[in-house]
Amino acid sequence: MDASKGKKGAGGRRGGERKKSVSKSVKAGLQFPVGRIARFLKKGRYAQRFGSGAPIFLAAVLEYLGAEVLELAGNAARDNKKNRINPRHLLLAIRNDEELGKLLKGVTISSGGVLPNINPVLLPKKTAAAEKSASESKSPKKA
Repeated sequence: MDASKGKKGAGGRRGGERKKSVSKSVKAGLQFPVGRIARFLKKGRYAQRFGSGAPIFLAAVLEYLGAEVLELAGNAARDNKKNRINPRHLLLAIRNDEELGKLLKGVTISSGGVLPNINPVLLPKKTAAAEKSASESKSPKKA
């Protein structure tokens, strides 16, 4: 009866079909490698012990931050009519976002440049004639 099925060896150790392994990233529904982050946490000696959920949480946070930066940089590239994201787009994305700007405040992005900003003091002053014509156009004319 059972001879037709592949008989397993002693205690199921030999033979038979093996189940396909499922990575921790797939179980957690993430793209970032949970196992690699766990290895880095162990090798880095950040703590003597850490929970099994720590690398999963860290991978999820890193994936979220990466996706956020990429989305904003893609929008900046599209605004500049480009198909590729370059360091300038990354800088514009990070510095224009309040929370990311605070997180990466001390970070220098190579070839990123600076945000376009002109101090109002440096702008040319309006001439008297320009101010007069501007004030006349704002005030209602009486007939």
